[in-house]
Amino acid sequence: MNKMKNIQISETRDLNLVAILDLYKANEWSSANKPSQLYNGLLNSETLITAWDNTKLVGLGNAISDGHLTVYYPHLLVLPEYQGIGIGKMIMDKMQEKYKDFHMQMLTADGKAIEFYKKNGFERAGNTEPMWIYSGNEH
Repeated sequence: MNKMKNIQISETRDLNLVAILDLYKANEWSSANKPSQLYNGLLNSETLITAWDNTKLVGLGNAISDGHLTVYYPHLLVLPEYQGIGIGKMIMDKMQEKYKDFHMQMLTADGKAIEFYKKNGFERAGNTEPMWIYSGNEH
């Protein structure tokens, strides 16, 4: 069965915290351990794109931006059983509708995500070094 045929992309902010936490836990993201901050952070993002299989949340991406020049993409997650069928690309394509003309689009990627973002037009940012103050443990 083709899972993609039922996938719908949305900009709804009517999200259930349990569904969000299921998505983050399935991907082993430590932000699931801070449910209130995660939920409020997502809802306060400039852009929040979600992917749905009927009523099931299967993917999510967000953007933080100054609205004119720079955008940062902190999160892009797809449930593991839905990965590899184009949902992440659908979310990034929706982001590009809004941010394609911005001077700088930034994100941090590791592991399998590096190849995904390269396929979506991103490249290493010159000779930069990623830097952070981070309280997670999955990297």
